Amino acid sequence: MTKFGLGRGLADLKAEMGTASEISVLAGGERVVVRNIPITQIVPNLGQPRKTFAPEELQDLANSIAEKGVLQPILVRASPTDSGKYEIIAGERRWRASQMVGATDIPALVKGVSDENAMEIALIENVQRENLNAIEEALAYRNLMKSCGYEMADIVKLIGKSESYIRNMMRLCELPESVQEMVKTGKLSSSHARTIAVAENAEELARQIVTGGLSVADTAKAVKESARSKKSRAFNNNAAMSGDQTREYERRLESVLGVPAQLRLKKGGAGEIVLRFNNKFQMEQLIQRITNN
Repeated sequence: MTKFGLGRGLADLKAEMGTASEISVLAGGERVVVRNIPITQIVPNLGQPRKTFAPEELQDLANSIAEKGVLQPILVRASPTDSGKYEIIAGERRWRASQMVGATDIPALVKGVSDENAMEIALIENVQRENLNAIEEALAYRNLMKSCGYEMADIVKLIGKSESYIRNMMRLCELPESVQEMVKTGKLSSSHARTIAVAENAEELARQIVTGGLSVADTAKAVKESARSKKSRAFNNNAAMSGDQTREYERRLESVLGVPAQLRLKKGGAGEIVLRFNNKFQMEQLIQRITNN
């Protein structure tokens, strides 16, 4: 996985462009095109991790754009679903704020990236700028693992946060919708939400926190006294398996398939099965057993 770098001096790029409609720059080790693209040709990315945009923050940005223009180009790619349009990878706030002041076009870096890399770049930008609420951040981590096949180690390396932090954040995805909404609107802090995520009665505890002003320490004490969520137990069980259990699964595979088998497990429930054969005949027998052909 390579780190995508936008280069240096992008805040001054508009001045460098002058009246040119298009300019080529070096970014992340490759040459990409910077051009002024009509606002109407740009569409938001449905996979964008950030779903909420505070009106007051957008207005502040719009005021700045009205006075100074867009100082840092947004990042886009050719839309994979809408011919002739560009999909935003990073910079949706700038695009929305530009619309608010009636701008007809916006400077943009046009880069060809895969769906996976588009999600990766959007997540990095939002996390580094602290633009995501806790639920959006948790869902972004989960989507990278489910949709893009990322493992926990990949996300740890990508985001630069500890594995325990990311696991605790991802537990928020299991909270009831009503509790998630409290986090999104700021009624419930992310620290409180992470604390009650392991409790069976998370919704009840959330109401107590909001109405009673419970501290995180008080909340932790209440969680210890309550039943543990089955989802939480399932989450934890995915992360660990004893050596005896692993060997039993390997033995069952070997018994059915007739070849040595090795089960390689990773935290989070991911892993791989390695089957070994000594010759072509053994390989063909193995394939026949697996495919029943």
